[in-house]
Amino acid sequence: MSYNVLLIGSGGREHALAYKIAQSPNLSRFYALPGNPGIAEYAQCIDSGMNDFGKIKEIIKEKGIDLVVVGPEDPLVNGLRNYLFEDESLSELLFVGPDKAGAALEGSKDYAKAFMTKYNIPTAAYRSFSASEMEDAVSFLKTLKPPYVLKADGLAAGKGVLILSDMEEAEKELSQMFSGKFGDAGNKVVIEEFLSGVEVSFFVLTDGKDYLLLPHAKDYKRIGDNDQGLNTGGMGAVSPVPFADEVFVQKVKDRIIVPTIEGLRSEGIDYRGFIFIGLMNCDGEPYVIEYNVRMGDPETEVVMPRIGSDFLAHLAAAAKGDLSMENFQVNPQSAMTVIMVSGGYPESYAKGYKITGLQNVDSDIIVFNSGTKISDGELVTSGGRVLAVTALGDDLQSTREHIYENIGKILFTDSFNRSDIGLDMIFYNK
Repeated sequence: MSYNVLLIGSGGREHALAYKIAQSPNLSRFYALPGNPGIAEYAQCIDSGMNDFGKIKEIIKEKGIDLVVVGPEDPLVNGLRNYLFEDESLSELLFVGPDKAGAALEGSKDYAKAFMTKYNIPTAAYRSFSASEMEDAVSFLKTLKPPYVLKADGLAAGKGVLILSDMEEAEKELSQMFSGKFGDAGNKVVIEEFLSGVEVSFFVLTDGKDYLLLPHAKDYKRIGDNDQGLNTGGMGAVSPVPFADEVFVQKVKDRIIVPTIEGLRSEGIDYRGFIFIGLMNCDGEPYVIEYNVRMGDPETEVVMPRIGSDFLAHLAAAAKGDLSMENFQVNPQSAMTVIMVSGGYPESYAKGYKITGLQNVDSDIIVFNSGTKISDGELVTSGGRVLAVTALGDDLQSTREHIYENIGKILFTDSFNRSDIGLDMIFYNK
């Protein structure tokens, strides 16, 4: 069967999804809303807001869309799936992404932690507090050892998690969160025990009963080398992660993935879509840091190139509730991506700088667009994270060398990238 597909989103994650979907022989017509210049190589981009649900429904009907794939979390948390299926004429539409109840796994950190506790999924000890409970929150903080982890309950564009070493600073930040630092997302704050270890991201595509385990990855969140400086949306990623061997992966399946899917079913949630599980490897034992209800960015940029089977077919099967017979294949090569950002990111930065040199990169390098647009016929910067420079290779070290050889060929004013992406994982190999 062939599918007319609508992809919702505009970043590097969505470009990587489009890159893989476009390889399917089952693709008929391909649209993206709003898309970006990179996505436009594969799909017709439609300029509209991702939370304009009325416009999205209009496009689905006008274009004869069979399958909707949602990249970012906002439309899911805001109930796009619920809205569309209220229309009986769309009852046959295939939709990859949870409804509002399922999206609460990401939309509310308090809900996610309670869910993990209820279904015995390993995670850090925690308590949640509202602004009226400031005194109790500080008292709980004082029972913990530093560093202190503060999480805004709601969506905060990836900026709502603070890890602080000083109690006085933690109290100050807690007060600012309750006072609106992250808007309504900080009306409730989760304070949790700090887990010491190495982070790894696991990705599941589920139909609510069965699941496909996609390639795992590790991302790098801090702006500077050696994980120094401010948190960002992600400065690079690698896949696979050397320490995630068969034993560790089996623990993740048995203790986290299966109980999560069974827990969602027990809650009466018909979950069809991605579950992104942020884990901490604590001396070989996996603990959940957080759930997301979509793919990660920049992890998607290393996960998609490693998928060797028909990804669109897998998406359609998940949406139909029938993943059990899918033949999923993974490319054994290593993948790595390095993010080129605008100078000043993640704080203030300029936009509109011309991007040159893309024609000079090697043909096997994949450059995913994240924060770009076309202005006067030229590709220019339009965001903090601008490009994700990605490659596959036989091992992580050679892949890393290949990427950094090519990054220097891509130019825009005040461009910046970390120089140490993947180094720690090469060390793990040894």
